[in-house]
Amino acid sequence: MGFPRTPAAELMRQLGFRFPTPALAPRVAAVAGGPRMTVTSKAFLHVTNGDSAAGTLRESAVGGTVTVTADVLHEGPTPGGLAPERWRKVRARYLAESGYADYDSCLAGLTRWDRTLEDFRHYDEIVLWFEHDLFDQLLLIRALDGFAGRNLGGTELSLICIGEFPGIVPFHGLGQLSPPQMASLLDRRQRVNEGQKLLARDAWRAFCAPDPTGIEALLRRDTSPLPFLAGALRRHLEELPSTFNGLARTERQILRGLADGAGTFEELFRATQGMEERVYMGDSSFLRALRELASSPRPLVRLAPAVAGSPYPQRIALTTTGRDVLDGRDDWVRIRGIDRWLGGVHLQGPDAAWRWYEAGRRLVRTATVLPSPP
Repeated sequence: MGFPRTPAAELMRQLGFRFPTPALAPRVAAVAGGPRMTVTSKAFLHVTNGDSAAGTLRESAVGGTVTVTADVLHEGPTPGGLAPERWRKVRARYLAESGYADYDSCLAGLTRWDRTLEDFRHYDEIVLWFEHDLFDQLLLIRALDGFAGRNLGGTELSLICIGEFPGIVPFHGLGQLSPPQMASLLDRRQRVNEGQKLLARDAWRAFCAPDPTGIEALLRRDTSPLPFLAGALRRHLEELPSTFNGLARTERQILRGLADGAGTFEELFRATQGMEERVYMGDSSFLRALRELASSPRPLVRLAPAVAGSPYPQRIALTTTGRDVLDGRDDWVRIRGIDRWLGGVHLQGPDAAWRWYEAGRRLVRTATVLPSPP
C-alpha cells in the first residue's frame, strides 16, 4: 500500500516532511550519553521514519539493509494492553477508515514493519535513525519498547536522533539531507543503553494508557536519556481540547492562520507549521483537521470545493463561529461534542473528559472517563 502523494509533494519536501513508504502511510545533537561508534564490516539494519529518509540512506555509503517504521501514531487509537496482532488490527482499521489505504494493505504494512524488527537476530547491528519531533519520538519509543527487556544476543542496538544539522536552517527532518550528509551521521551513532530502553518503555505505556496523567507523571521525571522526548509528549498533550475554547493546538493554529490572512491550503499549511517548535504533521493529517473544523452543525471554517485532480480546497475562510471560538466566546467541543482518540485516551460525548489548561500547562479533568473498547 502507499499513502497517496499529493500536489503539495514539493512543498512537503521543502519543509522536510517524510513521505510514507510504498508499504504503508505520514536537531547536531545525538542522544545523550554513550560513546560514538565506528563502522566495521557488519550486517546492518537501518530503521528510519519514511521513504524519503530511507531512499537517501540507500543512496548513501552506509551499507546494509534499510527499512522503515512510519505509522502516524499521533493520530487515532493506540490502546495499551492488546496483543500485537490485535493492536495492529486496531491501527489498520483506523488508517483504512482515514483513507490512507485499504484495510488489508494497512495491516500487511504494519505487520511487515514489526516483523522486520522482530527478526533483529539476522543482523549484527540495528541502527535507529530518527528526529526530534512528535511523529518520530513516538516511533522511537515504540521501537525501543519492543527491545526493552529482551536478550539481543550478539546484535547491537544503536541510535541516531538529531534536532539540527550544520548549514540546514530551519531543520525539519532527515528528509532534507543529502546522501553524503546522511552518511556523515553514522559515526555519531551511540549505543542504546538500558536506561533509554526503560524510559521508552514507560513513555510508551503512558502514551497508550486511557488516563493521560501518566504522561504528566513521566514528564516530572528525568527524561534526559532521550532528550527530545519531553518536548514531544508535551506537544501531544496540547492536542487535548483547550479549557479556553475546546480547540486542540493544531485547530487553534489553523484558525489563527486564517485570522492572520492565509487563504489557500499552501498558505495556511506554511503559516501553521511556522507556529510549531518542531514540525511533525504532514499534509494528510492537516487536511483531516481542516475538514473536522468545517463540519456541522456550526462549522468554524468554510472550504471552497477543490479543483479536479486536487484534494485541497481552493480557498479556506474563517466563519463567524470560528472567530467566536478562537476568541473564547464559544467552545468547539460543546458545539458538536467529541469522538477522538489521542494515544490511549478516547475522548467522547458532549464534553471532553480531559482538557488542556494552556496557561497552567497542565491537564484538567472535566468529567468521568468511561472505558471504551477500541
